[in-house]
Amino acid sequence: MISNFREQIAILFFRFFQTFHLEQLLFKVMLHRKRRAYAFLDYFKDFETVEVVNQIFRGKTIEVLRNLKVEFSLLGGYMWINNANGHLVVNSRYLSQGNKLYIYLDLVHELVHVKQFLEGQDLFDTAFSYSERRTEIEAYRYAVTEARRLGLDDKRICRYLETEWLHREDLIKLATILNVTCS
Repeated sequence: MISNFREQIAILFFRFFQTFHLEQLLFKVMLHRKRRAYAFLDYFKDFETVEVVNQIFRGKTIEVLRNLKVEFSLLGGYMWINNANGHLVVNSRYLSQGNKLYIYLDLVHELVHVKQFLEGQDLFDTAFSYSERRTEIEAYRYAVTEARRLGLDDKRICRYLETEWLHREDLIKLATILNVTCS
């Protein structure tokens, strides 16, 4: 009950900071905590053989995934990229209790952010809202394409796109950019 209350407070906190484009500061504060880093492929087996992952990294998949580290957290949303070191950070509770299909699509999404981080792109460019940020659109495009390949219809994809920090109008804006119909 307490952790659920803390999670709700964290979500409200994220929404507040996103509204004022201060999410980068929030992430920096949260991510500078020390966590142990593990090898990505020790936890996410055979991802180097996944077609969409190979499309993301274009010939560098094995090298990138062998070097990619994953950190586990009890705080924060679902998963994200540590902007300080490029590690994938995964909420342990989400990993154990979340929808497995959504976890897979989130991994695809976050691996795009790994690629962007390695290219030196600004993952948290506050000049744009979350739903209009180029890096998010690219990451969601890969996830949505993979969702369609797996047979998800627009209604299910729209449910996947729904998050606590994305207001309804921003969800519709993002879905429209991604050619997903959310009614």
